[in-house]
Amino acid sequence: MNFFVIGVNHRTAPVEVRERFAIPEARLAEATQQLANFPGVEEAMIVSTCNRVELIARAKDANCDLYGFVRDYYGFKPGEFENYTFEYRHIEAVKHVFRVASSLDSMVVGESQILGQVKEAYAVARAIGTVNSQLDMLLTRAFAVAKKVRNETQVANSSVSVASVAVELAEKIFGTLQGKAVYLVGAGKMCELAARHLIAHGASKIYVGNRTYERAAALAHKFNGEAIPFERLYETVWKADIVISSTGAPHTIFRKEHGEKFLSQRRNKPMFFIDIAVPRDVDPRLNDLDGIFVYDVDDLQQVVQSHLGDRRREADRAEMLVEDEVSKFQARLQTADVVPTIVSLQEHLETVRQAEIDRLRGRLGTLTPEQELAIEQLTRGIVNKIMHTPITTLKSAAREGDQATTVVELVKKLFNLRSPEAKQEAVPEPKPPAECPANQVMDESADVVAGSKQNSKTQS
Repeated sequence: MNFFVIGVNHRTAPVEVRERFAIPEARLAEATQQLANFPGVEEAMIVSTCNRVELIARAKDANCDLYGFVRDYYGFKPGEFENYTFEYRHIEAVKHVFRVASSLDSMVVGESQILGQVKEAYAVARAIGTVNSQLDMLLTRAFAVAKKVRNETQVANSSVSVASVAVELAEKIFGTLQGKAVYLVGAGKMCELAARHLIAHGASKIYVGNRTYERAAALAHKFNGEAIPFERLYETVWKADIVISSTGAPHTIFRKEHGEKFLSQRRNKPMFFIDIAVPRDVDPRLNDLDGIFVYDVDDLQQVVQSHLGDRRREADRAEMLVEDEVSKFQARLQTADVVPTIVSLQEHLETVRQAEIDRLRGRLGTLTPEQELAIEQLTRGIVNKIMHTPITTLKSAAREGDQATTVVELVKKLFNLRSPEAKQEAVPEPKPPAECPANQVMDESADVVAGSKQNSKTQS
């Protein structure tokens, strides 16, 4: 179980650090492929959102230097970023992936968006072929666990969303949202969700600006709003009381000089910026201007923490469920590790059994159906007894975990089991040693059958 996760999130790194790790959607496939090509990595996936950037990998062995990839990919110097990162290995990595997909590691515990974001990252990795085996099993199970958490606990029903927090802050600034205008800069899901909450609390006018005008128009249509060409952003955004920005731009798009101009155009009426982008869209220095209020994702997190309340009880139930699912996945994966060896052993002994029967057919002559059945039952019984101890030992080692690899290699050597590649070649007829017990048994069985035939002739 050589799973590894390394990354930054809203708890380990402030937004100014997370934005240095952020990978735009357009570069996600390329970055994922580079991670998969990194020495020692077998499978890979990258999750990049406003609150986290996580590299998830399965390695060839128990050691994998994902920190080396981070230094190479981002151009960081040694010691520049390690204080902000977290790393999970093996079973702890499994637990972390389950918790992330189930929204137990989110800034807003129970929110639903993270599951969709993980699924999107998974789809990218699947499309380029960097997820195809055990990592595929891990993610597939993580999605099932997330669904189970939602169905069997109330953690999602009692969650506080970033959107609802934005509404609360806006009401503190403006008193009421009745008649307020909202400008969505970017047409993503978070912007849409926040807009729905604001409209439900009285906001009336919706403007949508996006680099792709068609997406802006589609989102504006949902709210009977107005789509604005992105090049007209600065000449129109002053009309909004509340600006929700999430563009994915590599630098800030609203700076202090823009804020000064907006206040002048608004005759110093207050303006509220909700910056949910990473990297940030809004220069925090806009907060220095009287009449402009800026909240980024870290600010929203602080408000969310004040709303935890009794939601923690449902989260504790969900954590127990995740723990149980991690144990089940570990057992399933460990058993899966020995299954190929068990199948190979069964195939090998069946080949020997059939070869020995064929070798003795000339001595046995024509057999009755009863005699054929007797040979079949006798030889299968012998093979099953031979297989019993190695198979039970393999399964026991798989459950215990530590000795599984050693036992697998020992069984392969004892029974001379071939690798999958070797199985593509023609199977030669086995040549057992002169004192092979199987030969003795087969010869004795031939004598038994021959004697049976002779007795049948005498009786007739």
